[in-house]
Amino acid sequence: MKVQKGGQMEKKKKQIFLFVYFVFLFFSFFLNSEEVLFPVKFGGKWGYIDKEGKLVIEYKFNEVSSFSEGLAPIKLESLFGYIDTKGGFVISPKFQKAGPFSEGLAFVKEGNIFKGKYGYIDKTGKIVIEPQFDEVSSFSEGLAVIKTGDRYGYIDKTGKIVIKPQFDGALPFCEGIARVKIGGFLGAKYGYIDKNGKFVINPQFIDGKSFSEGLALVKIEKKYGYIDKTGEVVIEPQFDDANSFSEGLASVRIGNLLTGKWGYIDKTGKIVINPQFENAGFFSEGLADIKIKRKYGYIDKTGKIVIEPQFDEVSSFSNGLAKVKIEDKEGYIDKTGKYIWGPAQ
Repeated sequence: MKVQKGGQMEKKKKQIFLFVYFVFLFFSFFLNSEEVLFPVKFGGKWGYIDKEGKLVIEYKFNEVSSFSEGLAPIKLESLFGYIDTKGGFVISPKFQKAGPFSEGLAFVKEGNIFKGKYGYIDKTGKIVIEPQFDEVSSFSEGLAVIKTGDRYGYIDKTGKIVIKPQFDGALPFCEGIARVKIGGFLGAKYGYIDKNGKFVINPQFIDGKSFSEGLALVKIEKKYGYIDKTGEVVIEPQFDDANSFSEGLASVRIGNLLTGKWGYIDKTGKIVINPQFENAGFFSEGLADIKIKRKYGYIDKTGKIVIEPQFDEVSSFSNGLAKVKIEDKEGYIDKTGKYIWGPAQ
């Protein structure tokens, strides 16, 4: 009987634990989820709409950016500040430039618009890293790119330089590795470093992009191919142009800039959507933008056109919508191609 009671007690404890755990997940989801808003312009001023196209924040700003971590940098008259998803100021306009929040911090520029310096603030607007850099990036994987003089390096969230400025170019860390450039415009070589600043892939490529989905796009001699994190070539350089992998596929061009065609490959290098487009972008939320007869539309991963080419400019889908432009008129469409906000409403 004692063994049975012990077993019942253990079972009850597990049930209570699972109940508390799922309650925690439920509330965490709603506490951490932020309202998705999209910037729109009307009458020379910017505001924000929701996913249904309803105006949520009135047209009153001179410049805006997308929301990130619950806040968006906006420009009112000549200065930048930050608003919440209700349109209220959380950080009043007082900066010459302002970037999105990433990992709890955002870069801002103080001083003269041309000669000012960049630093970082927290979500209360307090400066946590003093303005002292000539160029900066948002934080990614705990580090941010900074430029002092003509050299690039990396800082941590305390502002401490952890990889001294020594590169001629640098990108934020992605998947634990960052692409850096050694040398000037002529004769520059690209390689990859770890978070200690040590080269894990020596500078040897004519061009290179950040790692995405385990692979990085590089240029060897006159062709583009892909390497893994050991620097081994896994897709032989054979393309005349190409983009990074996104959702398992990458767009590649075969042929010259004027007459070449774009298609898509998988991670084995196999062509899965035949080269047939004048241009081709990244897959996002299952769709990719493509260009046919000077107009942009969207395809799915089988290569089927799901939104007919009709736009002069497009963006990737994000949170179910994509920004498009016909002549000088901008709007947002859903994945069926229906306008949610814009000229065809």
